[in-house]
Amino acid sequence: MKKIVLTAINAKWIHPSLALRLLKANLGALEESCEIMEFALRQPLAEKTEPLLIAKPFILGISVSIWNHLAVIELLKELDKIWINEKPIIILGGPEVSHLPEDAEIFQYAGYVIRGEGETAFRLLCEKLLKGEKEPNKFITAEDVNVNEIKTAYHLYTDEDVTKKLIYVESSRGCVFNCEFCLSAVKASNSEQIIENSEQVKPNKVREFPIEPFLAEMEILIKRGVRTFKFLDRSFNTNINRALQIIEFFLSKINNSSSHSFPSASSVSPCLCVNSSPMNSSAPPCVHFEMVPSLFPPELLEALARFPPGTLRLEVGIQTLNPKTAALIGRPAKPEKELEALRLLREKTNAIIHADLIAGLPGEDFTSFGKGFDQLWTTLGGKNKKIDSDLFEIQLGILKFLPGTPISRHNETYKMQYNPLPPYEIEENSLISTNDLQKIKNFARFWELIINRELIKLTEKPVFDKFMEFSEELMVYFGRNWGIDKEILQKKAIEKIETGHFS
Repeated sequence: MKKIVLTAINAKWIHPSLALRLLKANLGALEESCEIMEFALRQPLAEKTEPLLIAKPFILGISVSIWNHLAVIELLKELDKIWINEKPIIILGGPEVSHLPEDAEIFQYAGYVIRGEGETAFRLLCEKLLKGEKEPNKFITAEDVNVNEIKTAYHLYTDEDVTKKLIYVESSRGCVFNCEFCLSAVKASNSEQIIENSEQVKPNKVREFPIEPFLAEMEILIKRGVRTFKFLDRSFNTNINRALQIIEFFLSKINNSSSHSFPSASSVSPCLCVNSSPMNSSAPPCVHFEMVPSLFPPELLEALARFPPGTLRLEVGIQTLNPKTAALIGRPAKPEKELEALRLLREKTNAIIHADLIAGLPGEDFTSFGKGFDQLWTTLGGKNKKIDSDLFEIQLGILKFLPGTPISRHNETYKMQYNPLPPYEIEENSLISTNDLQKIKNFARFWELIINRELIKLTEKPVFDKFMEFSEELMVYFGRNWGIDKEILQKKAIEKIETGHFS
């Protein structure tokens, strides 16, 4: 039996937690006394509790995010019923618990809470507790770690992880933006005045892991058989020279996969890289980067253009194309430059592009949001009169009030009303009604099911109003936007095309 168990409830089985592995790797002499147990969100509760009860750890560390918050409470409640004399010391950490108020329900079940980056703080706390010493403070505020000093954790990906799951890596931490809805803005709001002119907000510092050791670790992962690399960097392309160095590394590995026949660009699904099945060991690496939309100089575009089809995915967070709203939330407002970058990416690269928009932001109404969607859809569609959506997808999100974020300063002015339960989605504000937000939620769900998953292809522009009308009809017909048979949904969509609704 291990003295320390680290656990997380991941979104899906194929998404292993790098955070847990980093905590274990930085336990020093205690690393061998630590075991990682991971579960999936939809996994039955008994399948989560039983392994933990059998393990009987002295310390149980749990990583909590906005998505698994309620599932962790459910887990802790169930364990609390069973654990009587052998209850472990429970330590909570992760982005969700770092800013919750101290009277939050989840803390009732915790012995300690680590707020912030835990690689060092978790080790120090475990060392103290295992010596029989008590830590007087339940809530421990951890400083940002020095990325030059902490140990990496890629060796802790198991053979099963490597061959059957997605592999998360990070070459840097932090973000250049201070978008008020994001946790990256929390420290900025605590240390400086948030002002509405986003150009004046000083960006947070991005901390970069040493490049040569990082690339050496990537080399080892490739040799072990990893084929899908998902970078956790929030703004990968802010240091162009460094980004190019990493890109050239992966290009060299892809070019060495000479035995692989690359597909045509038109045959690649926007949902995933074509070779993203981790079990496809003969395929070249596929990399996923999150990039800042306004930073694509010619040398970066040239490098990205050399990725063959199916080996590159780019996540580009647009969030809003309304300049006033962008300024309100502390985000640089350069919609024309961002759209131009997306156009060049579509025209000059084979990248699968994933672009985000957020509904419910202060200062943006229903009409403005729809206009932004059509601008994005049209730009990604290219120069042709009809849209070719083979190599991109648009992800619609609803604004969430992450605890501690400075987006709350707009609550009174814009009458922002949020659901008090995770994931804290906005329910209405002064410019967009509850009904309109619900319409957008349904639109987003059916867009994901029908367009992003390629049940049909829409070739016209603009499309927001027509698909909104269609999504409302689907809600009336099915009475829900979940648990719908794929073939029936596809049939309804094809019927809509054949009647000329989408022309």
